[in-house]
Amino acid sequence: MSKEVSFFNFSIYKILTKEQPFLDQARIRLLYYGFPLVFIALGTVFLSVYFQGQMMLAYTAGALMVCVAILFKMLTYRPNWRLISHLLLSAGTIANVTIVYLTVQTVNIVTVQVIILVIVFSYYMLGQTDGLVYSLLNTVPVLAFMIVEFTKGYVIGIKPDKIDQSTIIITLFANFILLIFIHSHFYTAFLKNIKQLKDSSKEQEALNARLEKAIEKAEKSTHAKSEFLSTMSHEIRTPLNAVIGMSNLLMMGDPRNDQVENLEVLKFSANNLLAIVNDVLDFNKIESGKVVFENVRFNLVELINNICGAQMIKAEEKGLKFNVEVDCTLKNKVIFGDPTRITQIIYNLVSNAIKFTPKGDVLVSATCFEDRHNTVTVKFLVKDTGIGIAEHELASIFEPFTQESLTTTRQYGGTGLGLAIIKRLLDLQGLQMDVKSKVGEGSEFSLTMEFPVSTEMVVEKVIAPLPKAEYQGDDLSGVRVLIAEDNIVNVMLMKKLLSKWNIIPTIAENGIQAVELMQYGNFDIILMDLQMPVMNGFDATIEIRKMADPKKSKIPIIALTASALFDIKEKVQEAGMNDYVSKPFKPNELLEKIQTLAVAV
Repeated sequence: MSKEVSFFNFSIYKILTKEQPFLDQARIRLLYYGFPLVFIALGTVFLSVYFQGQMMLAYTAGALMVCVAILFKMLTYRPNWRLISHLLLSAGTIANVTIVYLTVQTVNIVTVQVIILVIVFSYYMLGQTDGLVYSLLNTVPVLAFMIVEFTKGYVIGIKPDKIDQSTIIITLFANFILLIFIHSHFYTAFLKNIKQLKDSSKEQEALNARLEKAIEKAEKSTHAKSEFLSTMSHEIRTPLNAVIGMSNLLMMGDPRNDQVENLEVLKFSANNLLAIVNDVLDFNKIESGKVVFENVRFNLVELINNICGAQMIKAEEKGLKFNVEVDCTLKNKVIFGDPTRITQIIYNLVSNAIKFTPKGDVLVSATCFEDRHNTVTVKFLVKDTGIGIAEHELASIFEPFTQESLTTTRQYGGTGLGLAIIKRLLDLQGLQMDVKSKVGEGSEFSLTMEFPVSTEMVVEKVIAPLPKAEYQGDDLSGVRVLIAEDNIVNVMLMKKLLSKWNIIPTIAENGIQAVELMQYGNFDIILMDLQMPVMNGFDATIEIRKMADPKKSKIPIIALTASALFDIKEKVQEAGMNDYVSKPFKPNELLEKIQTLAVAV
């Protein structure tokens, strides 16, 4: 019961609640209205047998009347209808067997009627299993008595009571009334329940229809959001590509000291803007459930060193002491996991540590926590002596777009998405981050990850001499490059950049022009923008791959994209491109890819 009722309560409305199933309410009503009928019937039988001097029957009827009165009070005070039904059926079973074996020592029509009443009541109230149990408890002893009486005769040292015709009539009349009442009550209850189920079914169908529409609307909204972010990413990255690219070109042009300072500010601001865009896109990718964890072989020590290599320069520029400690037992282990996601987690933690540490030191460590035959458990730790985090703010730092305070956001910048991205990535892997921090003393972030370990013997790497390439250093004068790009600013940037490597490129303003130039010209590599008018980079690549001349159809193609589509890597590979570079790109990265693919051809 969800509400308390007084011990002196006799109202049925105080023991019924809306939370109760409809059939349970029907069972409580049956007991509530049935108990008075049973009490009246037992009272009538009691008076009949008492005045006839049949005292054992009178005592049995009286005991049952007391039992019914107590059970009725239990029902109106604590309506546990199941327990009350069990007690009532137990009392009736005992009384029935007592009457047959002791009181009247015979089986008559009254006994049969009582058994029928017990069977009907037990099945309706308690279900199939309990109904079967009480049916057997009442029928088996009676059948056994009849067999004994028929074969050997049943004789005990107690004189039985005799039931006269008037008592039989009263009992049968009461039994019929009760049977009719039970059937009528439950028939009505079942009809109402069926109607309720039909109404619920119709409501459920309507809810399902609304749910389907809501899901469809949500999917469209999600798709629209992804498309919007992709478009916005492209629109933001395209001018950023020019800003960062031109900054790099100017830096490569031996500028004056005062110009270097201005260019550094320009480049720093552009990179910050790019980091914000990347954080938003990464978070959206995770929230959309588009993250798929890889399970590839990699060397953890090399990965940690690569992550910390670039960060170490940032730390040194701030005058921070940067320490990297990797357990020596991990040195020669080849493990399986997702190095990209590990990089994302550790990189964000280290980046935050450097950002929020004005002076002091930053520690990055990877410790072999547990080493078994085929698995290794590694504890990662990033510790700093920075500004720290207030204890009451620790719970909220992993929420998206949240930093420790508004002052922190204004002073240090950032989106507040770094830790949110880490938290989501860990949640997807069933992992947790432990945080210890004190304001003004620093913070410590740690997590434990388990990796499968390759059981193969680790062979020391032998550095083979590099094959002699046609293009040495930054001189790519012999490379014939086709650039498919529609943005004038980017075309100008690419021309200036490639001129640094002694390349004079051929420009195609759209995909169709790129295909036509490939048909009539000879090139060593194509730099293909993906979003172009008339024909995009994907379709242009597919057309080139269909060309009859194997030299043309197998030409290396590098995709240049400012898109943020989650599956861009897969789409690039499906179209037949060899590699891709995200705008804004780093000149060294593009140079390396051109050299690799051009030499390979």
